[in-house]
Amino acid sequence: MAGALWRGVGYAARTVGVPAGVRGLAVELAYTAVHLSLYPWGLVDEVLRPSGTFAHHRTEALSPSQRSLVVADLDASTTPVLLVHGIVDNRSIFAVLARSLRRRGFGVVHAVNFSVLTAFTGDIRVAARELGHHVERICASTGADRVHIVGHSLGGLMARYYVQRLGGDARVDTLITLGTPHRGSLIAHFLPPTRVPQQLCPGSDLVRELDEPAPGCRTHVVAVWSKQDQLIIPQSAARLEHPDLNVSEVVLEHVGHLSMTIDPDVVHLVTRLLARQPLGSARERGRALAG
Repeated sequence: MAGALWRGVGYAARTVGVPAGVRGLAVELAYTAVHLSLYPWGLVDEVLRPSGTFAHHRTEALSPSQRSLVVADLDASTTPVLLVHGIVDNRSIFAVLARSLRRRGFGVVHAVNFSVLTAFTGDIRVAARELGHHVERICASTGADRVHIVGHSLGGLMARYYVQRLGGDARVDTLITLGTPHRGSLIAHFLPPTRVPQQLCPGSDLVRELDEPAPGCRTHVVAVWSKQDQLIIPQSAARLEHPDLNVSEVVLEHVGHLSMTIDPDVVHLVTRLLARQPLGSARERGRALAG
């Protein structure tokens, strides 16, 4: 109890104890309100454009000289990008990130919608298999051998399970997780006692399964987490450490859970990673994203 109280005091100090923390909290609150207003559109948009929000922005028909004007890495631009949302959410949360990827020149950017009931009646393992079916359909329709996945919150955990336990590393080149509870979150104890919240509890059977060996996993995983994430408790539970995984880590200082999908530095980071531009040293990454 004392430890939990101390962590709570530390979180409050990071959130309201410095100007950057106050600014980050204000952005999180404002974006939460905006996202709630966009949520219905995310559901309607799937019906109107089931093939993907930006699937029509293709670069394959352009000549090499024309494509070089909009994308730095021609090979990277032909790799489809799949965006996977989190718990009780939909693809509207990726509006800013998807637009940035489109402007970068990525030809296929597809954001999947899972059922809103997944969080209460679903199972992360089943959702990971469904994600695998989405990947196969994208590869079949585009002729691509591999895809990139960006998963926010629970979406990152679904994607990691697919990559690590269901052979998805044969299809996924790069997996970027944004605020994903790799070690679970204490918040899950306050959610309805159904399957998914139970799997998100620290030390759950799913968390232990993901700790098991995964030799030869070919996917590069980038875990992006924030010290001001209000839904991953403790925040360090979003870190990913596994001896068999090729993992890079980016730590944010003053970015909220939902804001990770719109924060300019994070959006730039994701587009740069998927364009195969190196991150640089851990110290350089920390300096670049500390604010």
